[in-house]
Amino acid sequence: MSKQIPQDELNKKFSYRLKQWMKGNVDQYVGLLEMQRQEEVGVTKREANRHKKEQDKLFAEIYDTENNKVYKNFLRFYKVAAVICCVALIVMLLVTVSYLPPIGDPTNPAHNEVVEKYIEDGMQDTGAVNIVTGMILDYRAFDTFGESNVLFIATCVVMLMMRDDTRKKGVDSEDMKYEPRFDTILQQVTYILFPLIMIFGIYVVLNGHLSPGGGFSGGAIMGAGLILYLNAYGIEKMRRFFTENTHRYICVAALSFYCLAKSYSFFTGANHLHSIISAGVPGRIISAGLILPLNICVGLVVACTMYSFYTLFRKGGY
Repeated sequence: MSKQIPQDELNKKFSYRLKQWMKGNVDQYVGLLEMQRQEEVGVTKREANRHKKEQDKLFAEIYDTENNKVYKNFLRFYKVAAVICCVALIVMLLVTVSYLPPIGDPTNPAHNEVVEKYIEDGMQDTGAVNIVTGMILDYRAFDTFGESNVLFIATCVVMLMMRDDTRKKGVDSEDMKYEPRFDTILQQVTYILFPLIMIFGIYVVLNGHLSPGGGFSGGAIMGAGLILYLNAYGIEKMRRFFTENTHRYICVAALSFYCLAKSYSFFTGANHLHSIISAGVPGRIISAGLILPLNICVGLVVACTMYSFYTLFRKGGY
């Protein structure tokens, strides 16, 4: 039997504090910010009038744009700096364009190298029948990882700006105005379509390396299915299997796996080392090396992002 760790010692462990933060039970900034309520300072009527006069004089000097020399000088500098920056940017862009090869030239790299490499060696290098998926999740997987992180960061920013921490858990009287009205037709249609939409989204994700589709399109389909279910049955039933913690766990796990998997792939490829991940037999569902699990990760992040955006814009919470 494992030895039971005292609670004081357990609270000091980073893994325990991270788990509590992921669940939303602990705020890491509690006690670290100066948020204590200050005591009111007694001010006499004479001091209050003097303070008001000083404040009025300060505001008059600051917002007197016609006679404020500092403001006028800053405005002149701002206009000159804006013109200089715009001219410099235009010059750099024109110089860059002048070095580009002529449009339509058959000797351009885009015509004689990149396209030829993708078409002729794409299936052999990646094991993916779908050349577009092989390009996105193998040749240009680093860019796709950045796009997935953009979705996750966008969700975090929207959550920080729009979430409502004052409301109580559950659906109270204030939140009821956001809940859908009881609609038998909508609920019965959703009861039939929701499983089909989710299955189709999973199919598109899993077959992204074999046919048109992939993580982005399949994730969008699954996200639309979650939104449909929310509009038909309300937030309470949705919370049974998808909450704020669910979104955290899925996104962090998917992006972490994506980062670790492609880091291994980049390391072995850059150092010309043998990779233990085989491309498999093209055309089979279990093939294309890391493309299939990466498609799953991207699909999960996209689905969570779509649903999170909708719920946050809807009423500021899950």
